[in-house]
Amino acid sequence: MNEKKSMEEKDWRLRVFESLSFPTLILRPDKVIVTANRKFLDKHGLGMEDVTGKTCHEVFYRSKKACSMSVCPLPKVLAYREGHSILRQVTNSRGEEGWEDRVFSPILDENGQVIYIMESIRDVTKVKSLERALKETEELFEKVIQSSASAIVAADRDGNILIMNRAAEELFGFTVREARGERNVTDLYPNGKAKEIMRDLRSEKKGGRGKLHTSEVMILNAKGEEIPVELSASIIYEEGKEIATMGIYNDLRPRLAVEKTLREARAQIAHSEKMASLGQLSAGIAHEINNPLTGILMYASMTLEKMEGDPLAEHLRYIVEDVNRCKGIVQNLLAYSRRSKPTVGIIDLNTLVDQGLNLIRDQKLFGNIAVVKELSEEMILIRGDRNRLTQVIINLVMNACAAMNGEGTLTFRSYRDKPNKKAFLEVCDTGCGIPEETLPRIFDPFFTTKEPGKGTGLGLSTSYGIIQETGGRILVKETSPQGTTFLVELPLYVPLDYPEESGRQDWSDNGGSPT
Repeated sequence: MNEKKSMEEKDWRLRVFESLSFPTLILRPDKVIVTANRKFLDKHGLGMEDVTGKTCHEVFYRSKKACSMSVCPLPKVLAYREGHSILRQVTNSRGEEGWEDRVFSPILDENGQVIYIMESIRDVTKVKSLERALKETEELFEKVIQSSASAIVAADRDGNILIMNRAAEELFGFTVREARGERNVTDLYPNGKAKEIMRDLRSEKKGGRGKLHTSEVMILNAKGEEIPVELSASIIYEEGKEIATMGIYNDLRPRLAVEKTLREARAQIAHSEKMASLGQLSAGIAHEINNPLTGILMYASMTLEKMEGDPLAEHLRYIVEDVNRCKGIVQNLLAYSRRSKPTVGIIDLNTLVDQGLNLIRDQKLFGNIAVVKELSEEMILIRGDRNRLTQVIINLVMNACAAMNGEGTLTFRSYRDKPNKKAFLEVCDTGCGIPEETLPRIFDPFFTTKEPGKGTGLGLSTSYGIIQETGGRILVKETSPQGTTFLVELPLYVPLDYPEESGRQDWSDNGGSPT
């Protein structure tokens, strides 16, 4: 009876062993295989006689040498009498690589000693393939986010920042590590703006629920500076519930800078076209007026000589003075229209300043004005028409004196930029400044803020034309109620750039050789 029961129990255990869904071996502590289930034999195409009595390393690796303890958990099973597993990469008979999860489970006797070890082998190739594919997808996703030129920020439903790519770190001025636990998405915007964006995201009218198409907003960087950006945002849902938000930011500063440059360029082109048209008109008017003015001046002067002592002579003198004034305006018109031929020479910029000041006949203009010369100790040579450039100095001085109303400080400052071949002259006054609304028009011909009869509006426009013709530029460097600084930029004369002039230039006006 006991023998029959024992046989039934053994038969029951064998049936359980055979019914296991994974290939399984029973090993002795010395790694010799006692038996294998059908799953194992079928998987490897072996018979029972091929495995029983052999060690596991002989069957698996056809090697008499046992596996090292670093790759075989069996010694741990024997030592600790508990299950252990190991993940192994294997190659099947077809040369295909796969992964196996080998689980070693101890079988204990009534004294708790390990008498057998059951080794179950589970094929996890599909799981590992999915894990690898998932990892590759995550790595690709990370690369896509990090390589984006646009700044990307993602946060959880409470606004805690989870993801920031490199562009976002550069834009906002802090890293994702610094952001975690320290910053909230509300810190990225001016006060109240984040809530407004969330309202728009949840609105059906702003691009659809959970979507916010391109919108221009201001953000705050780590220093608290406002930066204009183009924002696209979305809410991330899971089973209809909000779990996160994501924002994509494009810095608008480069685009705005380009747009500003284009506006300035268009304005410059329009100004140049207007100046060219007015120049042609001015030249025509000047030539038409000049002839009759010459006749009036000649006959008035001759008559004045004959009427010396006559009470009416005073009236003739007024006529002569006004005609001369008109001829001066005509000369300015011709200079503005660039119809008079320039005489080009090499000039020392500092000497030009002194000559301009000396040629101002009406010294009453200076009144209580102190003239300060902060001129470079080095010779600064430029190439142009001495008379015309002197006229620029005179025009700037006259304007500065008028702005100071006869009292203040007039400063001349010269310097050069040798690497870029530029010469600079600043004319600074302590006058009333130029109103913002007037500033864009100051170089327009015939524009003046002076009282009627006290200005033609050709001084700055003529200066503008002369400087441009010389290859430079003139502009208002700064202006305020405390004064105005005009900056004249001219090409620095470098003898090597003009080899045809080398050896024959007369430097007597400049006090010697430029070297």
